[in-house]
Amino acid sequence: MPDELVTDDFLARPPGVPIIDVRTPDEFALGHIRGAVNVPLFSNEERAAIGTAYIQQGRSPAVSLGLRCVGPRLADLARSLLDLTDLADPRLHIHCWRGGMRSASVAWLMETTFGCRVATLRGGYKGFRRWVLESFNIPREMRVVAGLTGSGKTAILQHLAALGECVVDLEQLANHKGSAFGQLGEDAQPTQAQFENDLAQVWRATAAERPLWIEDESRMIGKRVLPAGLWDRKQHARFHLVELPPAERIRHLCSGYAKFSPVQLAACIEAIRPRLGGTRAAAAIEALRCGDFATACRHILTYYDRTYQKCLVLCPPQNITRHCFPQLEPHMIAAALIESTRSSP
Repeated sequence: MPDELVTDDFLARPPGVPIIDVRTPDEFALGHIRGAVNVPLFSNEERAAIGTAYIQQGRSPAVSLGLRCVGPRLADLARSLLDLTDLADPRLHIHCWRGGMRSASVAWLMETTFGCRVATLRGGYKGFRRWVLESFNIPREMRVVAGLTGSGKTAILQHLAALGECVVDLEQLANHKGSAFGQLGEDAQPTQAQFENDLAQVWRATAAERPLWIEDESRMIGKRVLPAGLWDRKQHARFHLVELPPAERIRHLCSGYAKFSPVQLAACIEAIRPRLGGTRAAAAIEALRCGDFATACRHILTYYDRTYQKCLVLCPPQNITRHCFPQLEPHMIAAALIESTRSSP
């Protein structure tokens, strides 16, 4: 019989042991364990048909239909799984939706036929999702890198990580830079469930006893929503507000966004036209047409600066530490933020 492991033990597998998700491709696409490999026992259509048979005819007819579906390709299924293992010590961690028949059947096949050492996930992917959502309610000291648009918060966060700090990059996990321009140059955003899954696994992989640095984000990053527990903790965390001259922020924005075409940038401006105002939107688009990205930035920042300041007043003033710098030098700023925490929280 395979070992049945709780989520923490299932994920903390020995190096080289793959996590196999035997759910359908559609189930896997909606959300899965980070790093898992999808080796479906049934196709999307087969699972739907089996579910219908179970509802209309009962368990035995549904199981019989499942056996007829999977029987002809069991050898190919087993070969696919063996190809993912170390043949000198074949080990697999396998799960399905609820830790039921699909994972148990595949585990039995690999153990009895090929002598693999198999572990299954207690509660399956559904149990893993409970683990994910519980992750954001675990007490954790957080430090937030804050600052107006163009303050280089992401670059500062990256240098904090390079200096050995615990960091979670929310924008990287969401495939979005958190503004109307945030999807430029990014892959498609993950599903909400996948964003939460990846975030929880990265979150729990950091040392729980150490402070965790994140970037100040709104509740939504593109179309992905920060989990409620994380959002609440972030709003009550220590904010390290990086303040830079406007010219430095504009220089940074130019270096990051001027590589995109005026057509792409104008489309992003159109998305915020109602909030930016028709006159400013038209002026920003005209500046782009003339190749003057710095002027376009100045117009756009009138909206983003106003919006950010409104959000910042929701944070208790005593939780904000201000850091003024003449230039955006991410490594120097990261080191200064770390040094400031040695004398204050």
